[in-house]
Amino acid sequence: MIRSAGSIGDGEAGGDAAYRRLRADIVLGRLRPGQKLGLDLLRRDYGFGVGTLREALNRLASEDLVVAEGQRGFTVAPVSAADFCEIADLRLLLERHAIALSFAAGDLDWEGRVVGAHHKLSVLERRLLAGEAADTALWKRCDRDFHQALIEACGSAVLMESHAAAYDRYLRYQMVAVVFRGAVAAGQHAQLLDCALRRDAEQAGRILEAHVAGCVDQVLNGGALAPFAATPRRRQAKTA
Repeated sequence: MIRSAGSIGDGEAGGDAAYRRLRADIVLGRLRPGQKLGLDLLRRDYGFGVGTLREALNRLASEDLVVAEGQRGFTVAPVSAADFCEIADLRLLLERHAIALSFAAGDLDWEGRVVGAHHKLSVLERRLLAGEAADTALWKRCDRDFHQALIEACGSAVLMESHAAAYDRYLRYQMVAVVFRGAVAAGQHAQLLDCALRRDAEQAGRILEAHVAGCVDQVLNGGALAPFAATPRRRQAKTA
């Protein structure tokens, strides 16, 4: 059961807090794909009012993290192989473009932030490789922070926001599948760091493509999505 940090009143601040907490729990896999999100239960567990929760869930539905089912309420968005492949392609498209811009514009301070982000990630990866227990959420946050650091000098807030949204949907699949590809992924992260310091965006793009493809293959071939299998939702095509 999710334990509430205490009751938080309605209003703008409460709505943002409800949105952030629910979003984090969905992205990190604490709320599982297809799980029913009953307002009464959420009110008890999170400590927010029904109106605040409904507003937060509608915001999450606009991000395809929640499905609004009319009078039947809300559920956590399902997962599927087809959806994951589309999200992975979008993440790769945005990140490769952002890397090219960021590597061209990054300064010494940016290099320092990239090195620092990689150091934190590599420490956790070494612990995982040694078989030590590790905080999965912390590990994936450091993973996310490193990839964000690589592109943060791209100069486009819109690109950063679009990438962050795609990355979080990608991350949800990783958390559902509990993916750790061991030394291969850790080595690719080290190679991406080297490319950043050498400003080699072309090579970084190739490494990133292999990095994402390897994760997709492991998730799909490992059968981790099978318990949550659902028919992918299709948006109706607009007619002229």
